Amino acid sequence: MSGVWNLIILNPVLNSLIALSTLLYDSFGLAIIFLTIVVRLAMWPLTKRQLNSTKAMQEMQPKIQEIQKKYGKNKQKLQEETMKLYKEAGINPMGCIWPMLIQFPIWIALYQSIMKALATTPENLLSLSQHLYSWQMVNEAIPLSSQFLWLNLGQPDQTMILALIVGGTMWVQQKMTTAPSMDPKQQSTSQMMTLMMPLMFGMFTLMFPSGLAIFWAASNIIGIVTQYFVTGGWGYLKWQNPLRPKETGQK
Repeated sequence: MSGVWNLIILNPVLNSLIALSTLLYDSFGLAIIFLTIVVRLAMWPLTKRQLNSTKAMQEMQPKIQEIQKKYGKNKQKLQEETMKLYKEAGINPMGCIWPMLIQFPIWIALYQSIMKALATTPENLLSLSQHLYSWQMVNEAIPLSSQFLWLNLGQPDQTMILALIVGGTMWVQQKMTTAPSMDPKQQSTSQMMTLMMPLMFGMFTLMFPSGLAIFWAASNIIGIVTQYFVTGGWGYLKWQNPLRPKETGQK
């Protein structure tokens, strides 16, 4: 099984990163960012469907809020009517999960690639050589420099700057796509998830190589920019509940 993984995923990612670093002024950090752009472009069909679905759900919020207000005490009826509304609009509320799931193998391969590419000991260099293609530009690039900006790409960022960037951009991206709910329990769960995911990845940034965190941060920023222009704004980040009375300043 490991042989199939190496052949199909790990080796292509590893050799592509090393080759890209050679083309990008011997910068392994720029190679990671460039690979992130390539991954996002490859997933564009799925991402576009996700963004269109998010935009459609934003436009449906008044109807969803009405259903929640009408059937708030009947959970089964509320779920049936909500799913019926989604079905009529051709929306899959779980569609936004697929781009993230598809990225998981890339994350794992990138983590392994960073650890292998930045090898320093003779044993690690020997292990790296078993994964390299016979490309001249790849073999001439070894050993790679692990320095990028203030970071050592093979080590976690101890300054917490990258953790804040990863967590902050993930929070913004989630807020742009997370629909509000009139159900207090559902709203509480949604708010908790919106906070937990950025916090979790922020913690990961403090434990995993900063090269992987650069991939997360770049992917989040690209996602925010893409969503802003495709959906026409900040989505649910600045979305106002049309059923909530406007504050007038009067008690």
